[in-house]
Amino acid sequence: MAARAGLTAERVTRAAAELADEVGFDSVTVSALARRFGVKDASLYSHVKNLQDLRTRVALLAAGEMVDLIAEAVAGRAGKDALAAFAGAYREYALRHPGRYAATQSKVDLAQVVDTTVFRRTGELTYGMLRGYDLEEPDLTDAVRLLRSTFHGYTSLEAQGAFAHPRDVDASWEKAIDALHVLLENWPRASEKSR
Repeated sequence: MAARAGLTAERVTRAAAELADEVGFDSVTVSALARRFGVKDASLYSHVKNLQDLRTRVALLAAGEMVDLIAEAVAGRAGKDALAAFAGAYREYALRHPGRYAATQSKVDLAQVVDTTVFRRTGELTYGMLRGYDLEEPDLTDAVRLLRSTFHGYTSLEAQGAFAHPRDVDASWEKAIDALHVLLENWPRASEKSR
C-alpha cells in the first residue's frame, strides 16, 4: 500500500510539515499522517523510525527553509541592515509557518543534527551576521541567545494575538531592532569585566 501511495522519507516529512502548519506541531502523529496518505501506520515506518525521528526530520526541513530565507535576506548586508534583515526573515517565517517554526524550537537529539548542513549553516549565518559587532566568546554566544529569545518571544506573542495595545506591532518591532542594534554596539564585554 505504501508503494502505491508513492511514499518516500522526503514526501512523508513534507506532509508532516504541512500538517504541523495546519494543526500544530504537537498534534503531528504517525497516525494522523497515515490517515492523510490513506495508509496504515505501519506503512510509514519503512520511511521514518518513529515519531521522534519524524519530528526531527520536520525540524531539519523547517530549519533549512528558514535559514535559506534568512540567508537571502541578509546577503550583501552588514551591521544594522543585516540585523534587521535577519530579524525580518525570522519573523516572516515564524508567522507564515507556525507549525514548522514550532518544530525548529523543539528539543531534538543533538547527535542527530550536529553534523547536518543546516545546523552548520544556521550557526555560520547567525555568527556571520554578528561579526560586524566585533564580539568574541562568551559574548557572542550570549548575544545569539538574546537575539533568539527576543525574536522568538516577540513572534510567539504576535502569533497569539497577545499585543492588544493599539500601537502598531510593526512599529514596535522596528523599535526593538533599533534597541538591539544599540545594545550590540555597546555590549558589556566579558573581557572588560575581568579587568
